[in-house]
Amino acid sequence: MPGLLLPLFTSIVSLVFGYDEADMIFVGDAMQHKAQLEAAANKGTYDYSGYFDAIEPIVSTADYAVVNLETPVSEPPYSGYPCFNAPAEFIDALADVGFDLFLTANNHTLDRGARGLRNTIRNLDSRGLGHIGTYSDKESRNEALPKIVDVNKFKVGFLNYTYGTNGIEPRDGVVVDYIDRPTIKTDVKALRSAGAELICVCIHWGDEYRLLPNATQRHLADFLEALGVDMIIGAHPHVIQPMEIRPNRYDSTKNVLLVYSLGNFVSNMRTPDTRGGAMVHAKLFRGDDKKASVKAADYRLLFTVPADGNNKNFKVMEADSVKSGRWKPHAEEFARRARDIFDKHNIGVPEAGRMQ
Repeated sequence: MPGLLLPLFTSIVSLVFGYDEADMIFVGDAMQHKAQLEAAANKGTYDYSGYFDAIEPIVSTADYAVVNLETPVSEPPYSGYPCFNAPAEFIDALADVGFDLFLTANNHTLDRGARGLRNTIRNLDSRGLGHIGTYSDKESRNEALPKIVDVNKFKVGFLNYTYGTNGIEPRDGVVVDYIDRPTIKTDVKALRSAGAELICVCIHWGDEYRLLPNATQRHLADFLEALGVDMIIGAHPHVIQPMEIRPNRYDSTKNVLLVYSLGNFVSNMRTPDTRGGAMVHAKLFRGDDKKASVKAADYRLLFTVPADGNNKNFKVMEADSVKSGRWKPHAEEFARRARDIFDKHNIGVPEAGRMQ
């Protein structure tokens, strides 16, 4: 069935059989390195046309899509690594393709200091875009949380935390949600009290460039699972790490979806494992018992095709769709290495269209 007809078909089946379903999509690090900025620059503005055309049919048909915005979006000058700053046209392109929630708690969120953090929030707010993880001040955090979103009849609560901000301390009253267990416990409890049926914690953690989670990630995931968190979605390593869906070990009546790292969504990183990432699709379900759950999950492999003589801009594509040209062997190597990890370590999360 064509992808654009799937949501309509699902809605009709839901009405007939009396259950609810929703589709959520998560992608990893949306970055802007120097080469990306240079390619998009166009006579004083920035043109991101074509960046996400290949995946737009997938993202736009999801009920809710989440992206990790791993750069401030502030005022000029714009810059790549090590202190990022991207133009607002970048978030426009992400919004146009269908992303609903922008995660802002990551290690680069203070690259342009308190002013950059506030400008990022201002740019997102002025476009009516959802965001979570950083706040202009304590009062703003109190107003924003608990954050519960209606995802096609499901009340989904969101939280976003980071391990750190590269040694840059928050100043002038801005708030960054760092990983702190007492705070997380309080925030989860507040979401439940406010009526969240499902809770999703998006978390910036782990060791960069390591394909397997470290002990800290595992222990923190166990802590979140014990709190009853339904979806634990990780980022930061810039490479993929395993994922699983299984009954919660502390409450077997519900599932937990655990993704240790989605890898890069779009970047100019060039080692084999950093050229792409995973798009994870989670299926939410509510049956006759009226209890919401994460029913299933699968993933797709994405690859960033750099700008070159054939492409004005960088392009995000499904890895297997890069069928010719100089980037084909790079896409194949990325996909081979990622599948090797997922085939060995994933639990219950197959590749879309491919049996595990």
